[in-house]
Amino acid sequence: MPVTLCLDFGNTRLKYVVFHGDTIFTSGVLQDHSKQDLEPILKEFGPDLSILSSVVDHDNGLEDFLATRSRFHRLSHETRLPFKVTVGKPEEVGADRLALAAAAVTFFPRKHNLVIGLGSAITYNFINQDHEFLGGGISPGMEMRFRSLHEYTAKLPLIKKDWILPLTGYDTRTNILSGVILGMVAEIDGIINSYAVRYDNFNVVLTGGDCTYFARHLKNRIFADPDFLFKGLYALSETNNHL
Repeated sequence: MPVTLCLDFGNTRLKYVVFHGDTIFTSGVLQDHSKQDLEPILKEFGPDLSILSSVVDHDNGLEDFLATRSRFHRLSHETRLPFKVTVGKPEEVGADRLALAAAAVTFFPRKHNLVIGLGSAITYNFINQDHEFLGGGISPGMEMRFRSLHEYTAKLPLIKKDWILPLTGYDTRTNILSGVILGMVAEIDGIINSYAVRYDNFNVVLTGGDCTYFARHLKNRIFADPDFLFKGLYALSETNNHL
């Protein structure tokens, strides 16, 4: 049974998932993108295949290092994809968004899919039932909203997320929690509603580390899967890495 190492280098965290066959075996977070940090994972799991989605400037030698230890693929607009990218500049589409689109057409084929990724930014990724990635939208993520309120005002504090929050805040902290988190919920529900009016045979997937918490507040019916991006990476590795 082949072992596949899937790496997602985002703006906030450097994450990895190890697949045994098509099943997730383990996952974790890297401290940095150095060969030294990756070596223990390669030694422990000995991946046959590896694939990298990166939206940051990572160590240039890392890709060559992975290629010497596994059959490696770097996800980009030149990757063989199970969908068409019909935007003006395909090379500008983030690798993370390509992985989400790949998961959508793999698990929900021939549907209009809206995949919402919760990360440093919120990405709205629309793939139609003809398997065409049409784009979507990008807005600030939760931590970015908390930080901007602190950094662009004189007195508002920087707070941390808390899922126990009131609709009507009763002090500065709970006002910020309500405004940011419930504001995001309203935004997400509103975007979903706008797509639902236009498209039948419509499916929504919410993903990212906080997706299960947001799913509880949303009025719309969705699929919540925190590992959806990695499942897309695995599918793309199967297409682009051949043993």
